[in-house]
This record gives sequence, structure tokens and C-alpha cells, in this order.
Amino acid sequence: MSKIWLITGSARGLGRFIAEAALAAGDHVVATARDPARLADLQAQHGDQLRTFALDVTDVAAAEAAVDFAVESFGRLDILVNNAGFGQVAPFEQTSEADFRAQIDTNFYGVVNLTRAALPGMRWHRAGHIINISSVGARVSTAGLAAYQAAKWAVAGFTEVLAKEVAPFGVNAISVEPGGMRTDWAAIASGGAQEILPDYAESVGARLASHKTLVGNEVGDPVRIADVIVALTRRDRLPAHLVLGSDALHAIREAEKIRQADAKEWASVSASTDFLNSTASFLGAHA
Repeated sequence: MSKIWLITGSARGLGRFIAEAALAAGDHVVATARDPARLADLQAQHGDQLRTFALDVTDVAAAEAAVDFAVESFGRLDILVNNAGFGQVAPFEQTSEADFRAQIDTNFYGVVNLTRAALPGMRWHRAGHIINISSVGARVSTAGLAAYQAAKWAVAGFTEVLAKEVAPFGVNAISVEPGGMRTDWAAIASGGAQEILPDYAESVGARLASHKTLVGNEVGDPVRIADVIVALTRRDRLPAHLVLGSDALHAIREAEKIRQADAKEWASVSASTDFLNSTASFLGAHA
């Protein structure tokens, strides 16, 4: 049976590839964007299989309206893909409060808003997939991406908790964590950067330079990533996290080595704060 999708941030980048893959699979899609006119060509190709909707994911009422529109258009909502987001490379100190908040609101609260709107219907149907597009940046840290990665870490943690809550009634929630992709993300994130203070040249400046060489050379194929995401919706059980891309796997493994080494080095300090003669053995029953 054809599935019903709602995809945020569908005008470009990975969201567009996911919409195209879902349509190619014979499913029906509500593709959202701040400016749905950018989806006119996709609408012309797919007719009644596709609906478009103007959506700012930071607007709670608009998120609810988007879900209602999907149900009114196609009768239900099976799959929510929270894809809308953006990043901007800059030192935290040089990121204004407004710019920092805008990234958190879009990248994290956008996910929260759409999930809150979609979940009651999925719970009623006892089925559904909530696919949150996070990032390898949810597992590693990168100088210059404080707001973006803070949001992506939050998305990954939120999704893991959500997955435990919704699994008993047949809904899957997964955090998809890709590495670099050949979309326009890196170019936009590094474009229009302000002049960096000299003290940040070694950290954020180096990251900006690497972004410029990365553009067009990313290892991730967004077509293949989109195909994987469609395949996820055909499965009844999913992991809470899915890393995509050999670059992401490498970065995460290196980060985990550092964390494990630090945990081992500081283990005695970590345990030193317990009450004397206390034990954590009770945790085994709740693991």
C-alpha cells in the first residue's frame, strides 16, 4: 500500500532527494518549504501524487497545519521526515544571540514542533515512522559549529528518548546521522562568513578553509542516502541512530576512542563522589 509522507525542507538538498525517492517508490508526499514555489517543477511532474505546503518549522501553529493538511489531502500520515535545517560556520563568541537562537529554533525546535503535531495520529493508527535528519555532528564536535551541533546533539538525544516511548504502540523514531553529502549545505554554511578574530584563526579559520575544499568533494551520495531512508520506512524495527557515510563512521570512531580514553583516565575521580559503602548494583535491574 502506498505510504503518506510529510517532508520538511523539501525545496533543496537532501529533503528534495528524499521527496523524489519517495515519489519514485510510488508513495504520496506532502513536500514543505518556506517557499513552495520552488517545488513547482516537482509538482508538475507528479500531479496528484504530490502536495506542497508553505511551512516555517519554527511556527507551532504552522506545524500543526502541515500535519492536518497531509491528513486532509491523503487520509493519514505514515512518515514524518524532519529534514529542514541550516548551519553557519562562525566562532561562538562572534555569533549573535539572534543567529544562535535561529539555528536552535530551526534545527531542534522544528523537529519538536512537527513531531508533537504528528504523533497523536500515529499513536491512534498504532503505526508510523518519524525520521529525524541529524548529523555526524551529533556525535562529534567541530570548531565553528556550536549552534548547529548543539541542535543536532539535541535532536539525537530527543530521538533516542522518543524511540523508547513510542515503540510499544508501533511507531519508530530514528536519528539519521550522515556525514558530508554533495548538496549545497557546506557551501551555504561557509558562505558569507564574517571576518574571524585572529585568536580563532587556528580553530574556526581552519574549519572554514576545510569547508571550502570540501564543497563538491563530499563522499556522501544524497541519492543513495535518500534511497536508504525510503528503505527504512519498509521496516518495522529500526535502531535509534543510523550513521551514514564512511567519513561519518571514521569521525565517530575517532571521537569514541578519545572519550573512552578520557573515561578510563578519570574513572577514579568519577567514582570518588559516591557515598561511602554505597553501590550501584541496583542499576542492573533497570538497564
